[in-house]
Amino acid sequence: MIELLNNIGLFFYPLAACSLIAVTITLERLWMLRQSRVLPPHTLDVFISGNIDNLDADMHTVSGRIVSFYKERATEPDALKAYARLEVSRLHRGLFLLEFVIGAAPLLGLLGTVIGLTQVFGGFSVDTGLPDTSTFIQGIALALNTTIAGIAIAIPALAVHAYLLRRIEALAAQLSVALECLCKHSEVQNTVE
Repeated sequence: MIELLNNIGLFFYPLAACSLIAVTITLERLWMLRQSRVLPPHTLDVFISGNIDNLDADMHTVSGRIVSFYKERATEPDALKAYARLEVSRLHRGLFLLEFVIGAAPLLGLLGTVIGLTQVFGGFSVDTGLPDTSTFIQGIALALNTTIAGIAIAIPALAVHAYLLRRIEALAAQLSVALECLCKHSEVQNTVE
């Protein structure tokens, strides 16, 4: 592993940055997309049961911010739905950076491959037609190791990205159910008044 990192050369820095970005976004999104931070199970039960007036507007959860908006400002369902869409869009925060890593890491690996092969072919002697052994070995090592590193960074980032998108879809579906309950409650309140 250390030999692989030594043979990457200057590509270590951008590949390390890609890896750091991927790990940071992964940990942050996993933390922020917990059920308790978006729509706690007891809150969904309250939405479904219709006891919405008893809900507290917890500003630390997505559902709490939606309830706060409902209680403070939203008298019509369209405004509430627009605010809920805004909150759901915030769940995607940072995922574009994972998409960047998924695209950039293999391309950096490919660039390292091309540069390594350029070193290999540039190391051939004009007189003998044979390559310089050390240049040949360094060029092949750079070519292969940058490709390995780029792909090794991109594959886990791709898997995490797919998981996070599915997680956001599931949470958005739950929020949609809660939103429908709020809209029904709003209609009933408007009818009573």
